[in-house]
Amino acid sequence: MAQTLKIALVGPCASGKSTLASELRAAGVRHEIRQPAQEHSYVANMWQRMTQPDLLVYLDVDFEHLRRRRPKNHGGPGRLAEQTERLAHARAHCDFYVDTSGLTPRQVKTAVLDFLRPYQ
Repeated sequence: MAQTLKIALVGPCASGKSTLASELRAAGVRHEIRQPAQEHSYVANMWQRMTQPDLLVYLDVDFEHLRRRRPKNHGGPGRLAEQTERLAHARAHCDFYVDTSGLTPRQVKTAVLDFLRPYQ
């Protein structure tokens, strides 16, 4: 097996970070998986400072799907725009990008597992 890597998952709230982390662990991924709360930080590179990841996976979501996933506490389109701005540095430096809008957790997991295959 390849060396254990640090993988950081970033993205706006309700993009599927926690679900993906659980799914990857359940699928047997042995790499260290972290979720720095970059969407809540004004420090543009907090994801680097906090986790120093070997790989950065960016999960995105549009407002329509965010609203469906969190109908009572989505914060409105302004909150998503604010989080997207806070995540700009991470998105520019990500190793893998997935727009989770309209995808099932299984589809997201499959896409990320396909990306991770060379690292397993």
